Amino acid sequence: MMTTRRAFLGSSLRAGLALPVVQGLPRLPESEPIETPVPLAARFPDLRSRFIFEYYPWYGPNRHWNQWDRAPPVDIASAYVPRLGAYDSRAASVIEQHARWMVEAGAGAVSVSWWGQGSYQDQIVPLLLDVLRDHGLRATFQLEPYTEAHGRRFAEDVLYLVREYGEKRGFDAFLLLGGPGGAETPVFKGFRSILPAASTDCHGVTAPIPDYFSDDEWRRELATLRSTLVHDFPEALFLADTVNMPRAKAAGFDGVAVFDNFVPPESYALHATEASALDLLFSFNANPGFDGISPRRLEAGSCYSAPPFAPPADPPLDWSRADERERAARLSRLRIEESFDATVAVQTDAALSNVRRAFFLVYLNSFNEWHEGSAFEPMLHADALSPAQRAFDYHNPAGGDYRLRALAARIRAVTKPVNYSPTPGTTP
Repeated sequence: MMTTRRAFLGSSLRAGLALPVVQGLPRLPESEPIETPVPLAARFPDLRSRFIFEYYPWYGPNRHWNQWDRAPPVDIASAYVPRLGAYDSRAASVIEQHARWMVEAGAGAVSVSWWGQGSYQDQIVPLLLDVLRDHGLRATFQLEPYTEAHGRRFAEDVLYLVREYGEKRGFDAFLLLGGPGGAETPVFKGFRSILPAASTDCHGVTAPIPDYFSDDEWRRELATLRSTLVHDFPEALFLADTVNMPRAKAAGFDGVAVFDNFVPPESYALHATEASALDLLFSFNANPGFDGISPRRLEAGSCYSAPPFAPPADPPLDWSRADERERAARLSRLRIEESFDATVAVQTDAALSNVRRAFFLVYLNSFNEWHEGSAFEPMLHADALSPAQRAFDYHNPAGGDYRLRALAARIRAVTKPVNYSPTPGTTP
């Protein structure tokens, strides 16, 4: 069983059942979205596809819900109980409901967390793509650190994904961004790609990082990949999950796509400026913060420390109180609004590289990373928790779908149709 992403790093940190259809999301009172000088909908005809949910197809019986000694279906590896309970990612009814929620939120694509050829997650992809296609959604992939040699397999893995889930299906559900002159551009993200060669633990012991891949090695790997794809996709994009702009540039990535919800929205402008100075593209996520679970048992001498709630709560939250759970929900909603507005602002700044290179991409972190408490997927309303579930002190607030509704309001504000005529002699 795979651990959560943060545990894996040691840093930053109802199968088959018919499920109810959740109807359209009601409007939620909202703060005023930002206004952009040139409407995004006028610049990008495929704008909805540029809002991409991070998606985790890794749940199932004895898979992930039982992380760190949890005992599903009541005791699950999450601070929140999902609306659908401890579901099976392989169930078509689950994927169908997920797709409906994504469409209601206004997103047009998902970034599939992918863990290698033939993996559990890989086996789910064909059904996932069928459902996404039927709902007008597209898929791209985040290549995960499924082996210490994942860097050396990056080109091989990308070509596998393009062949199996693009070419063989006629690219019916594969995300291809529209580009100048009608060009179609695939985009892939590598997680854990820019790493230090060694790290020092809390005991002062320094050791090599097993999956370190040097910048020169990355550059050669990406060059090989581009040379193979050049005839079909000369503008294929490869993004690294890092804020280390010089190394992303040295490694040959086209830009960065930051996953970490502990990177605060107020830092997006600085990072975007750093990226632009190196002519790198950038994508900073819209997110509800972080409220992750922790192991119930730690080995003697462990360097593990529980990650904090994000955004910071002052005073600290008392999860035993209903009013404090509502305070946490307000903080989370504020993070959604601030991170969304911040990423749109830097990506529509004419002085920065994204506008110069006609690029816009917002990852929504996440649809269903329940271990880290970052899910936009609706959770149970607090009053719907069973007595058995209440015994585990879950953090569900009164309105379990508040995150998706807040996100939907933000996306709706920038994707609505517009009547826009550019100044003569200019282009949007």
